[in-house]
Amino acid sequence: MDYDTAHTRTNNIRKFYKSLFIFALFAVLIIPDDIFGEKMISFHWFDRYTILGIWGFIILVKAAKLFLFDSEWEKDMIEKELRKEKKTINY
Repeated sequence: MDYDTAHTRTNNIRKFYKSLFIFALFAVLIIPDDIFGEKMISFHWFDRYTILGIWGFIILVKAAKLFLFDSEWEKDMIEKELRKEKKTINY
């Protein structure tokens, strides 16, 4: 892995953890509001849990992209495809 790729990956990881922290902060503020019975925070268009669910799904997709499908995975797939093309066909 070269420096530019490592730098980009480090920035992406930092941004991911930042968005995960903000999500957790909002979840901590929104979820107990329903438990204690006070409706301090209310949304008219969507339910609070719908918003947290959509936001959580987006974070899950970002995590999969960042940790599962990283540059090493991409490089392995490219090498695999190149090896397929180098095979000779016997008729």
